[in-house]
Formats: sequence, structure tokens, C-alpha cells
Amino acid sequence: MATVNYATIKFKSIKPIHDTVVVCDMDFEERITSSGIVIPYDDMKSSGIRPRWARVYAIGPAQTTVKVGQYVLVSHGRWTRGLRIEDETGEKVIRKVDPNDILAVSDERVEDLTMSDKVL
Repeated sequence: MATVNYATIKFKSIKPIHDTVVVCDMDFEERITSSGIVIPYDDMKSSGIRPRWARVYAIGPAQTTVKVGQYVLVSHGRWTRGLRIEDETGEKVIRKVDPNDILAVSDERVEDLTMSDKVL
């Protein structure tokens, strides 16, 4: 797996503005199709063209569509590059997503089955 080296920024809290949606836990890891084809780590690469699920980390005061803790499916490429932070729960990478490009919302974690089943 390729790794991206981000500087870690320590925060006590993040307060997004307007209708901003900040997410974490967006998956870019290597996947293996049920037929054995390896789809490599694809962060920041055109080979990873597909929507992604992420967990909502924080929202702005004008955001009424989603809540913190929900999972959202975001259109391909409608998120920023990651910012590695450390808060009271530990280290994570957060990204801002375009609220207009949220395709679906779930209260539970959704297994990413886009293109193929992930083999563990």
C-alpha cells in the first residue's frame, strides 16, 4: 500500500462554516475483485474514478441535510485532499466534500461494493 505523508495538526475542535461538510474514513485502499484482479491504492489517481463513502466528521451551522456520524456517498472527485489531524479520539485524515455532490446518506457504515466485492 502506498502511503501519503501528511503533517499532523492537533485540534481540540473544528467548527466548519456555512453548509460545509467535513468527512473522515474515506477508503482508498487496495481492493481485489472477486475474480482476483488487484485494484491498487488509488488516492489522487484517475484509476480510482468512482463515488466514495465517508463518515461525517463535522458540519457547518447551515447544513441541514446530514448529521455528524452519518455516512455519505460522495460523487467522484468532489472532495479536497486530506488533512491529517489529531483530536481527542486519535489521528485521522479529514476532507471537505461538496454538499451538492452527496448522493446518499446512511446512519450505518456501508460496505463499498462499487465495481467489485472487496476480498479481505
